[in-house]
Amino acid sequence: REWTMKTSVVFLLCISVFPGFSQGRVVGEDETGFAECNVFFPGQVPPEGFTEPFHVKICQQYNKEPRFATLYSTKDKIPLYSAFKYTKPAQNKEENWLVEPQIDDPENDLHEMVHEADIVGTVANLGANQALTSDYVGSGYERGLLNPSLLNEEDFQMATYTLTNAVPLSPSLSKSWHRDIARVVEQALVPHCSKKDHLYLLAGAIPSSVRVKGKVSVPDTLWLAACCDAPGGWSLGLVKKMNDENSLADLMVGELEKQLLAGVHLFKGNCGGDNQSQEKTEAILQAVGQIRSGEQVGTSDNQEAKGSGLVRRVAAIIATPFIKLLELLIYVFVELVKFVFYFLWLVIKRVGGTVLDGVYSLWNGVVSYLKAITMVLISIPYDVGRVIVNIFLGFLQIVQDVASLTYRILRIPVGFVLHLAAFPYHSICAIPSVLKDVATGIGGTFSLVIDATATLLHGFYYLAGYIVKRFVPKGSSDD
Repeated sequence: REWTMKTSVVFLLCISVFPGFSQGRVVGEDETGFAECNVFFPGQVPPEGFTEPFHVKICQQYNKEPRFATLYSTKDKIPLYSAFKYTKPAQNKEENWLVEPQIDDPENDLHEMVHEADIVGTVANLGANQALTSDYVGSGYERGLLNPSLLNEEDFQMATYTLTNAVPLSPSLSKSWHRDIARVVEQALVPHCSKKDHLYLLAGAIPSSVRVKGKVSVPDTLWLAACCDAPGGWSLGLVKKMNDENSLADLMVGELEKQLLAGVHLFKGNCGGDNQSQEKTEAILQAVGQIRSGEQVGTSDNQEAKGSGLVRRVAAIIATPFIKLLELLIYVFVELVKFVFYFLWLVIKRVGGTVLDGVYSLWNGVVSYLKAITMVLISIPYDVGRVIVNIFLGFLQIVQDVASLTYRILRIPVGFVLHLAAFPYHSICAIPSVLKDVATGIGGTFSLVIDATATLLHGFYYLAGYIVKRFVPKGSSDD
């Protein structure tokens, strides 16, 4: 987080000091070549044969002016080549690394390269198709520039610090590559091109299967192709293997193309082809050989150069142990400072945690106490009202009990007197009813006797009629 804040501050300072901070543009499929950046190729014709769908063309710009062109591989997360021209070198500037948001999110509204810290969280799929600073941190690799900043003037130099122009290189290899390229270009190539502004350079990398953090491909080979598109022009290729940082092989551009993808042509018409000046080619190769052997090109007194080189080597051998010791002391000091800060942070964290826990517990106790007091104060009126209601209900219950007791006491004599007073009435009034019931009983008895007699006579009559019909013979009709 601290590193991100520092880089953000540096970026903001760069914006304030250098208006129009580095810009870049991803070239669409419908545009020819690299659009405005075609000027960095001989005849404005880019290399042919790089046709994979994951090859992205980028026109790198600064202050809205094209500075160099880059073909970027979204599969390997490194540039395959950067095309540029040699300009008068400026003093080395502070590194301010940028990313190209349109590579990861073509639909975003950003149309220029920006600092990574300023677009985290705002650009979709950031890092899906390009390398980020985090891919290099702690990996042991540096962000090696294909288009070296030390071969560019100030405006061009600022534009080179973009991750779309960087490949993973070990610190020693990065240093030797940039040193060798600078010496070859300045001492061997520029002096032999009659028109300095017609010297076109292609710096590229061949990806390998080794990947940093499983994402960014480490180059197997670094290469440089130069074309002097002028009268008496020439072309040349240089190759440096990753497994030998001291190697620097020169070869013809045609031979270099065979080491790249099949069907690749770097320069239009092979930059003069067979019409190249053999004399200039040999002179360039001789200069490259001198650079490769460590000699100073163009110095008449080679012995003096060799002597100074020997002195430098001896001085370097003597100074190396002291430098290593100094580096060790600095490392120990840095680690000690980090340990002290880390220890202080743990102490502050523990003490702060304990204090915060105590404050939290005290706060919970105060809140609970206030809550209990509040509940008690709120319940007092309720309890008083409930007591008053209970007293009133108890008084009503006493009145009810007294009335009930009085009623029960008075009910016995009052009932006796009422029953006694009502006895004559019920007795006299009952005589007619009794006489009526007696008369009804006598009448009913008499009626029952009559009905029984009639029924008996009817039975005898029926029996006699049956006997006569049974035993007396039937006579004639006259009888």
